[in-house]
Amino acid sequence: MVKIQPDEISSIIQEQILNYNKEIKIENIGTVFQVGDGIARIYGLNEVMAGELLEFADGTIGIALNLESKNIGAVMMGQGTNVQEGSVVRATGRIAQIPVGKKFLGRIVDALARPIDGQGEIESQETRLLESPAPGIIARKSVFESLETGLVAIDSMIPIGRGQRELIIGDRQTGKTAIAVDTILNQTGKSVYCIYVAIGQKASSIAQVVSTLKKQGAMDYTIIVAATADTPATLQYLAPYTGATLAEYFMYNGQHTLVIYDDLSKQAQAYREMSLLLRRPPGREAFPGDVFYLHSRLLERAAKLNDEMGGGSMTALPIVETQEGDVSAYIPTNVISITDGQIFLSADIFNSGIRPAINVGISVSRVGSAAQSKAMKKVAGQLKLELAQFAELEAFSQFSSDLDQTTQNQLARGQRLRELLKQPQASPLSLSEQVATIYAGTNGYIDNIPVEQVRSYLVGLRQFIAGSEYSKILEKTKILDEQTIDLLKQCLENYSKQFVEFVVS
Repeated sequence: MVKIQPDEISSIIQEQILNYNKEIKIENIGTVFQVGDGIARIYGLNEVMAGELLEFADGTIGIALNLESKNIGAVMMGQGTNVQEGSVVRATGRIAQIPVGKKFLGRIVDALARPIDGQGEIESQETRLLESPAPGIIARKSVFESLETGLVAIDSMIPIGRGQRELIIGDRQTGKTAIAVDTILNQTGKSVYCIYVAIGQKASSIAQVVSTLKKQGAMDYTIIVAATADTPATLQYLAPYTGATLAEYFMYNGQHTLVIYDDLSKQAQAYREMSLLLRRPPGREAFPGDVFYLHSRLLERAAKLNDEMGGGSMTALPIVETQEGDVSAYIPTNVISITDGQIFLSADIFNSGIRPAINVGISVSRVGSAAQSKAMKKVAGQLKLELAQFAELEAFSQFSSDLDQTTQNQLARGQRLRELLKQPQASPLSLSEQVATIYAGTNGYIDNIPVEQVRSYLVGLRQFIAGSEYSKILEKTKILDEQTIDLLKQCLENYSKQFVEFVVS
C-alpha cells in the first residue's frame, strides 16, 4: 500500500484551487406562500429590486411591485395557473425591458413586445427599459413643427405640433379612435413612425383598425401594441409603456414618432385592480394615490429633442373616455392637467350629424399657432373668428324673430362654414386641400351655394385642384404668398363657374 505524504496532499489541493475557473453563481430565490387573482406573495428574495422581473417555476414571468419588510408582492404576466403555494421563484436581476428596433414596423405585438400576428419572431439586437426617465428640460426644444392630422377642424383651430401631448376626450362611440386612425393615415410619406396602443379593447375593434391601416398602406410605418380586454390587468397596465419605449428608439435616433394610447381610462382601471389586489390603500374612487404618477411619467416621455440630441420627437395622443360628458371626473382631470391641450368630442354634436364631433368651444391647444405652417396660420385666424361669432349669433337668434340682413348673412355663412368642417372617416386632407377649403369658405366662394350642396362643392374642388400649380407650390413651400393666393383664386373662380353651370343644368 502506497502512502501519500501530507505535503503531496496539500500540493494537489493547491493545484486544484489554482486551476478552478468555474464562476460561482449566486441565485436570489424565494418561495410563494400566497397566490390568487394574478398576485403572488413571496417569502425570501431579499435582494430584489422594485420593478425587477421574476421567474416562477412554471415559466410564468412576474414583476416585483410591493417590497415589504417580511415579503414581497408580485404581479404575474399571465394566468399563472400552475403557480402554487411553495413554488420556487427566481429573481432575474433585470428590470423590465423589451426589444426595440425598425423590424417592429408593420407588426402587431403584445404588451411585452412579443409578436402576436403569426408572422414569426422579430429579430432585434437592442433593448430598452420599459420605464426609462423622460428627457430633461435642457435636452428639449420648444414645439415648432406641425404634425398634420388631415382634419380641417383640428389643423386649423386646435393644431398639434411634433413633440406635443394632445388629449382626445369624449364619451364612448363619439369618434375618438377615428381621429387617431385618421392622423396615422395622414402621416404617409411624412417620415413619422406611428405606434397605436390598444388597451382593454375587443380584439374585433383592433382588427378593424388594422384592416383600415392595411387598406391604405399605413401599416408599413406603424406598430400595433395590443392588450385586449381578456388579457391580465398587468399587461393592460404595461402596454402604454411598451408603446412609449418602442417610440423612444426612433426618437433618440433623430426620427419623428406619433404614439396613440387608446385609452388611458382602461389603463387606470387595470392599475386600480392590481393595486387593490396588492392591498395598497385605496384613495378617491378606489384608485391608488399614485394614479396621477402612472400617467404623468408616461406622458412626460413625449418631447421634441434639441439638435444636440438629434432633433427627434415623440408626439402623444392619449385618449380618455368620459361618462356622460363629465370632464371633471378624476382620471379626465388628471390627464387634462398633464397634457398640452385637449380635443373634446361631444355626443350631442355627434348625434346632430357633425363628424368629427369636435366641440371647438372647450377644445384647446396650448401650443397654438406655433405648431402651424405659415399657410394654415394665414387662413385659420379668419375661420376661428367667424365660427366664434356664428356660435354667439346662433344662440342669440333663437330668441329673436326679425333679424337684419347683415346678421342673416353671418348666420348663413356660419352654417356653410360648419359644413366645411365635416369630414368622412379615413379620408384625411393634404395641406393644399385644407387651405383651399378654408379660403373658399371665409372669402365668400360658397356663400351662394345651398347648404346641402356645400359638401359636394368641396369634394369637387379638391379633385379640381389636385395636381394644379397651386397645390404643387403650396405643398413644397407651405407658405401662402401673393403668387399662391392668385393661383388659388384662379382655381376657385374657374371651379365655381363650372359648379354653378353644372347645378343649373
